[in-house]
Amino acid sequence: MYFIGITGGVGAGKSEILRYLKQNPRFLVEEADEIARSFYIKGSRIFDELISILGRGALAPDGSIDRKKTAEIIFNDEVKKTAVNKLIHPAVFEYVKEKKEEAELSGKYDIYFLEAALLIESGYDKICDELWYIYAEPKVRRERLKKSRGYSDEKTDSIMRNQLPDGEYRKYCARIIDNSGGLEDSFREINRIISGYSC
Repeated sequence: MYFIGITGGVGAGKSEILRYLKQNPRFLVEEADEIARSFYIKGSRIFDELISILGRGALAPDGSIDRKKTAEIIFNDEVKKTAVNKLIHPAVFEYVKEKKEEAELSGKYDIYFLEAALLIESGYDKICDELWYIYAEPKVRRERLKKSRGYSDEKTDSIMRNQLPDGEYRKYCARIIDNSGGLEDSFREINRIISGYSC
């Protein structure tokens, strides 16, 4: 089983790529953000530790951690924000390693795809067989973010400034999927790459 990490800047179209990959039952496709969100559910492996940082004021009526309240708490408290990140990122990393072993043992999958915005920064290059960079021209990304999310140019600028530059993605990633044009072109390129693997 291959383990492939997928990353790229905001607005590059990673979500559409993931939706396409999820159609194949031999592919296990997960997103680091979704894994992180699962830790906010009561009974998760780090739930009690999160509450000890955030306080009981972060709880929702159903006993889970309210992500909106959490965002408000950490927005105003850099110490708590750092503590939450230091707890969540390693927990996601451990979950992914366990999931990879579980998927390999099951024999059900040819490829395990993991998408993460901080894939490189979090060290996933050390455990993935290879990384894919979903690229789109900055102008295209801006247009997509304005149309799909209603982002202003200022907000897009702010997000882009906090992400890795294009050169860093290219330095770490073995495959570059240019998603600037139509999705069909990207899907064809993905199929071409995957056909070269001996799963």
